[in-house]
Amino acid sequence: MCRFIAYLGQPIIVDELLIKPKNSLVHQSYGAEEMPEALNGDGFGLGWYAHRLSERPGLFRSITPAWNNNNLIYNASLMRTDCLFAHIRAASEGGVSESNSHPFHYDQFLMMHNGVIPQFKRIKRKLLSLLNDDLFLWIQGQTDSEHVFALLMQNAYELRGDGPPLTTKQIQACFQKTFDTVQQLKEEAGIGEEVSTFNMMVTDGYRIVGTRYSSMPEDQSRTLYYSTGKRFETINGKSRMVKDGEKTEAVLIVSEKLTDYEEDWTPIPSNHFVAVTTRLEVNLSPMSQ
Repeated sequence: MCRFIAYLGQPIIVDELLIKPKNSLVHQSYGAEEMPEALNGDGFGLGWYAHRLSERPGLFRSITPAWNNNNLIYNASLMRTDCLFAHIRAASEGGVSESNSHPFHYDQFLMMHNGVIPQFKRIKRKLLSLLNDDLFLWIQGQTDSEHVFALLMQNAYELRGDGPPLTTKQIQACFQKTFDTVQQLKEEAGIGEEVSTFNMMVTDGYRIVGTRYSSMPEDQSRTLYYSTGKRFETINGKSRMVKDGEKTEAVLIVSEKLTDYEEDWTPIPSNHFVAVTTRLEVNLSPMSQ
């Protein structure tokens, strides 16, 4: 398993999410609280946007554990962004390398994944055959995650063509097509009963679309929560999402609750899409089984 944080909202200093909370992402790299194995030490990565500079995201990935990376600890207090993806890895498919660390980026998009396709090598060759030359050559690592992201991008660009950017509903349809294709390839390889899990997030820097998905949700599904409010902050050592009436200016989607304030965190149901709009509205909708 892995752990991740997705943030969209008013600009925030990165250490408010990665370091300061009681159950921060750095803490989860050695002491995760909501998974059987507490260690996520096979590398980490950050992706963020600085829209005044570029539509493409910044990216910082490392093979060192998050708890033991001085560059991360030092720079997190000096980085400010309105859209952040952060991920810590417990390797399943693919070795420990920067190219296998999340998030992955393609054009203006970032993607990260908590989950697994069992026996991925059994379907890897056929999956690659579905990609165009650009996306085939784009893949640098060995993870199932990066290959699924490439297939998602393939489906998205085929749907878009020369038209305008895809709507959230269209991106969700691309997710569904991607997962259905993976399941079909598994069945063709005789491993259709193996459980695939996809807690997956994609952003273009202005909105987030993600999934909490399992091919057998009644048996295996991985935790995912969201929280909304005015801002997320730490005061006197205590972190929480500050509320301000009905107005939302900050949205978090996390693998594990960052604080003990249970009321701040809403579980995302199994086999559901989660979407954060440009207006910071959070919408949940069921996926097809």
